[in-house]
Amino acid sequence: MKRENINAKNAPQPRGGYAQVVKLENFERLLFVSGQVPLTSDDTLPEGFKAQARQAWLNVDAQLKAAGMSKADIVKVTVFLADRHHTMENREIRAEYLGALTPAMTVVIAGIFDTAWLLEVEVIAAQ
Repeated sequence: MKRENINAKNAPQPRGGYAQVVKLENFERLLFVSGQVPLTSDDTLPEGFKAQARQAWLNVDAQLKAAGMSKADIVKVTVFLADRHHTMENREIRAEYLGALTPAMTVVIAGIFDTAWLLEVEVIAAQ
């Protein structure tokens, strides 16, 4: 698969570890991972935003692995935050998980299905 990040020079540059465009060519598999919530496999909810964010990313990772992929295959991330005050913590934990990977990114401030959940993370991956 050929992967290229594109950031148009005549548009705002990305801030916070993402690409404006991820162009893919010659990929074989495309995977859509539904929004992952911050529950553990035994339905335990971690306390605090950082712990919930780490759990949501662990759940993303588990889904990717179950499909034979890894975080290196992520091309698009959408994060739904229950409160905009978690923006910087969200960036921190996302960077902790993604490292140098810069997928296309959208962050939405939204009401989450369960009010105890502080975020939900969905991804698109390709190989």
